[in-house]
Amino acid sequence: MALTLDACTLILKEHHLLKSVALNGDPTLNMTGIAYDSRQVTEDTLFFCKGNFRPIYLTNAKELGAVTYVAEQALVEGNGMNALIVTNVQKAMAVLSAAFYDYPQDDLFIVAYTGTKGKTTAAYFTQSILQAATRHKTALFSTIDRVLGPKAEDRFKSDLTTPESLDLFRDMRKAVENGMTHLVMEVSSQAYKKNRVYGLTFDVGFFLNISPDHVGPNEHPNFEDYLHCKLQLLVNSRRCVINAQTQYFADVYAAATATTDPESIYLFAETNYQPTIPVVIDFRFGNLATGLAESRFKVTAASERAIQLGVSGDYQLRLIGDFNESNATAAVIGASLAGADLIAAQQGVRDLRIPGRMETLAVPGHGQVYVDYAHNYASMKALLSFLQKEYNQPRLLVVVGSPGDKGVSRRAGFAQVLNEYADRAILTTDDPGFEDPAAIAAEILAGIDQTKVTTTIEIDRATAIEQAITESKPGEIVVLAAKGADAYQKVRGVDTPYPTDMVIAKQVAAKLS
Repeated sequence: MALTLDACTLILKEHHLLKSVALNGDPTLNMTGIAYDSRQVTEDTLFFCKGNFRPIYLTNAKELGAVTYVAEQALVEGNGMNALIVTNVQKAMAVLSAAFYDYPQDDLFIVAYTGTKGKTTAAYFTQSILQAATRHKTALFSTIDRVLGPKAEDRFKSDLTTPESLDLFRDMRKAVENGMTHLVMEVSSQAYKKNRVYGLTFDVGFFLNISPDHVGPNEHPNFEDYLHCKLQLLVNSRRCVINAQTQYFADVYAAATATTDPESIYLFAETNYQPTIPVVIDFRFGNLATGLAESRFKVTAASERAIQLGVSGDYQLRLIGDFNESNATAAVIGASLAGADLIAAQQGVRDLRIPGRMETLAVPGHGQVYVDYAHNYASMKALLSFLQKEYNQPRLLVVVGSPGDKGVSRRAGFAQVLNEYADRAILTTDDPGFEDPAAIAAEILAGIDQTKVTTTIEIDRATAIEQAITESKPGEIVVLAAKGADAYQKVRGVDTPYPTDMVIAKQVAAKLS
């Protein structure tokens, strides 16, 4: 992989990003490295000065072999280097990274998901179906894992829902080299806010739902900006699939039709749902039966073009919950547009288990424990309302915390949903970052009506989990929310090892037995 200075200049001009060029050598120089982290620099590297940039980073990069830097203004520390001064360094990094890795997106069929909740689950379902359809040649970029190929070393934990553009194109290229033909990925609102997917066009783009989230000092200034960024996925997809039951459906549908032929837009909804605007629903889904360990639901093609995809039928699902039936339906549609048939779809949905999603544990003499990644108002409401309905109004004990440095609006959302559904709440730590976890818990507590919800704060998450399970009685439900299968706590910039909620729950169960 390599790029010349001449090529960089042409690409930046093509995208109207180039302000000026300062050359200090041969314009045909081949740059064989690319980085935005000075610790990743090697000889003849193209280096991006982005984000929380400090001049010492460029000094270090230069010493390690960087020969060209890209920045939004000329930097003294780059004297003696080639300089590409641009209007937007994030966009520049996206287009140059794509070129450096020889446009790997052109060698992949890409299915992309956005939504306030359900992205991860729908992405896992889709990959599971496509693995069966493509003979294990489907990559996955998710909040939990990144899967670039069939070997153990090709699977690793994700640091971001949607990677930085340079990492995104690098991993796409690696997936192609590993023989992958398809990619399923989550696209966060921040991916568009920070131009991580700038210039990318997806083969199929999904809009699952929208509700207030990620509004705060370090994220979106308001809900309108959050919605705008979410809608960009539809604007940049060749075919669009939309959950017609989403809030702001008229706005979402309008965004899709602005750039996509309506014949390439598919809609899905529950069996009896009536859309808010006059449109044809292509796919309907509905529950057939639900047990404690699995459910059955039916997907029905309701339009001629939906019938042609051939995936109408009954499905078995190990991830119980009506919200998971919606996610699985989305996956069936997405995978069928990528070439999967009914048998692959049924197999992929039936066989999937996702770490940290609706994992359950029966504790003899105590309540039934559920571990789920539900991490905002919408996902927590979906989870608690389902459990309340399925277990016939049980007493609900909830252990939950909220992250620091982001998603500030989630704190009020947690208080609201606890008021609506919980009987007992223990507020605890969840990736506090550079904030005080006790202060975060106090913010949630301030919104809780303690005449309805008995609430305490226990900052040590393991202790909070033990308290909840020990307090619970048979027939009651203990929900360990938001952390999922994360085996770490993000504390002051350090990923501090943490056993996971389910491991702790099993330890408590063993102790109580």
